[in-house]
Amino acid sequence: MEPIPLPSHIHYELLLQLLERQTMHAVNSKSGVQEQVQQLIITLRKALAQQKHLEETCERLQLPVDYRWSLNKLEENNPTSKDFLSLSQEQIGSQ
Repeated sequence: MEPIPLPSHIHYELLLQLLERQTMHAVNSKSGVQEQVQQLIITLRKALAQQKHLEETCERLQLPVDYRWSLNKLEENNPTSKDFLSLSQEQIGSQ
């Protein structure tokens, strides 16, 4: 069975940190915009929680999950298709 592709959790973390640390600070005095940013943060937290629930379901059903860093499909025989982090991990492991 082919693994189910899901976004890596770091995508959520990056967006949440950007919104909480930078965007919220930039709109601090603009109450209408601040409320929208807060709602976006809440929505992202809910999305991450829903994804974790899906992952737990997959685990119970013994369905493999493949965490993706990008939309590019990884091909084992083509190192140019691998993302930077995959290559970095391989290079670290071979040293």
